[in-house]
Amino acid sequence: MKNQPAPPHVVFEAVTEPDRDPGRTWLWLLDDEVAPAVVEAHKPDLVVWSSLWRTRPDALIRFEILREREGRGPGTDLRWTLLVDDPAPDDALVGHMRKRLNQLINANLRDTFDQ
Repeated sequence: MKNQPAPPHVVFEAVTEPDRDPGRTWLWLLDDEVAPAVVEAHKPDLVVWSSLWRTRPDALIRFEILREREGRGPGTDLRWTLLVDDPAPDDALVGHMRKRLNQLINANLRDTFDQ
């Protein structure tokens, strides 16, 4: 879980509509990736994406958008969870998927809030 420097409603909007603001692009996809669809959303605290990866269309990314916790500073605590069906991907693919989500969410998205 990482803290995003924006209020929960802004984080929810950014995750449900990643291309909503062309001036704040953060979802830069690689050649082996596709734009995710929102398969579930419960405002203000839950969003589930379809897979980013052509090789694992079964994967889901679950976002829990949590109000800031006292002592953790301003903003929103955001937890993402990668869910995949059996057969589980090998360790190298899991590492790649986790690294990409970390880059997209904990770097790219976070950077757009600092603009």
